[in-house]
Amino acid sequence: GRRGKPEGKVVRIVRKARKNILGLYGERFGHPVLRPFEAASSDEIPLRSRGGFFPAPGMVVAADRSALVLVEVLGRPEDPGVDTRVVIRKYGLAESFSAEALAEAEEAAARPPAGALEGRVDYRGTTAFTIDGETARDFDDAVSLERLAGGGWRLGVHIADVSHYVRPGTALDRDAFSRATSVYFPDRTLPMLPERLSNDLCLLRPRLDRLTVSAVIDFAPDGAVVRTDFHPSIIRTAERLTYTEVFGIFEGDRDERRRLAPLVPDLLAMRALAAVLRRRRLAAGSLDFDLREPELVYEKGRLAAVATFAPNEAHKLIEEFMVAANVAVAAALGRRGIPSLYRVHPRPAVGDLEKLRETLAAFHLSLPEAERIASQDLQAVIRAAEGTAVETFVSVQVLRALRLARYSPENIGHYGLAQTDYTHFTSPIRRYPDLAVHRILKEAIAGRTPEAADLEAVARRSSEEERKADEAERDLVEWRIYRLLKERLGEEVSGIVTDIARTGLVVELDEFFVSGQVAFEDLGGEMFGRRSRGVLAGKRSGRKFSLGQRLRLQLAAVDPIGRRAALVPV
Repeated sequence: GRRGKPEGKVVRIVRKARKNILGLYGERFGHPVLRPFEAASSDEIPLRSRGGFFPAPGMVVAADRSALVLVEVLGRPEDPGVDTRVVIRKYGLAESFSAEALAEAEEAAARPPAGALEGRVDYRGTTAFTIDGETARDFDDAVSLERLAGGGWRLGVHIADVSHYVRPGTALDRDAFSRATSVYFPDRTLPMLPERLSNDLCLLRPRLDRLTVSAVIDFAPDGAVVRTDFHPSIIRTAERLTYTEVFGIFEGDRDERRRLAPLVPDLLAMRALAAVLRRRRLAAGSLDFDLREPELVYEKGRLAAVATFAPNEAHKLIEEFMVAANVAVAAALGRRGIPSLYRVHPRPAVGDLEKLRETLAAFHLSLPEAERIASQDLQAVIRAAEGTAVETFVSVQVLRALRLARYSPENIGHYGLAQTDYTHFTSPIRRYPDLAVHRILKEAIAGRTPEAADLEAVARRSSEEERKADEAERDLVEWRIYRLLKERLGEEVSGIVTDIARTGLVVELDEFFVSGQVAFEDLGGEMFGRRSRGVLAGKRSGRKFSLGQRLRLQLAAVDPIGRRAALVPV
């Protein structure tokens, strides 16, 4: 620019600044103030006006950022449902659909499916079923299996044909694109599509005719793909099974096997195929994290405990089949040179791998030089840590070194799954990219050139909204867990040192899936110096603290809103 002024152009707006600011209401000398939740501004903000509201101090409120006027009172932080509403506002998530989208959904439901059957393969005579969690809300994927002569298998993955109902250019499509994903909170779902579709027409309910898109994959006995075929279809599932029931059948539960006798041979054959596919995938270097997740346990509406959710063999079976279908679709579109959306996962950055190598070296777990680390090497250290005290710590460190998976029209492969072709095709009720891929695949099947959708825009929007949904879901669960910890002040807890920060040790609590901090001044009043990466030693006593070390601690203070806990040694 002139006179050497730097110039730039706006490439894209990362996130629109939110109009409202959330925080706790208070009064100072009779004047209304707001204590914002945003970490950047911890000071109270004087408000110009209450805007006609009369909140009590301590209530959660929203104020207009520029006018400094109250615009909403959400209630007390501990009142049921308030935390969910706060998180919805904090992340700017959509709660309701446009009137046009709702009308279109009703219209779709009223339309007779007569013309819909043309050109569809009829699977209503095939045994297909869904397998989901007890509380699952969208069963959009059904599976079927036949044995082939010569010992192979023919797997059918039948996915709800959402694109039959949600057409480009409609209000339904606009609403779905803007959300890009459903969001799942413990006691509330924000679906991507109106209930009439997401909870009715597109749900593969047992013994009802449903429109689907089927991916049919023939496997050789060793799990190699022999051929794939895709077509619009119609199915009628035999049963809605749960992971618990299927796992019971695998474990030899007599009652379950009797009750579901007609499906048992199919399930056992699926089990055999899934085992072959899994072995093959791991041999290729696919990373398998058995990461435990928190499951909130409620009693009489109150959070009573945090349980550990760990996937069982039935979860892994469905995961294996969904990966196979996603790979098959991506490979088929890629082979035909048809522009599509991919689910990509770039190689980790060399610097992150180097840091990981140093951290793990402290635990006598070795990795090759950063440039040469393959996913097989990461798999090996996860294996080596299995069953030891640092198992979770190692998995989390490896996970942190990885980049985030995202959507892209450019196929750069999927590092974590060790796949050259991968997309998302199996969940069009709850993810927009899957819906976009369905449209492309159906056009390709019909021999038409898919309309040039703006794949870059779909990829960008979907990746951003996915991150936001993940953060919001985790944020709410953590808030509730810290609130539970606050009720348990003074109790003993145990955890693992996951980081050494400037002010103290960061400790991930064993049973709670959140971390707390032990301040250096609470470690016996002496100076600590770093011995090496990951080891601190007291200058006087020589007492050592190292990454991955397990400590017994006491809950000293908890701030649920700030998501912080202070811990002291027992």
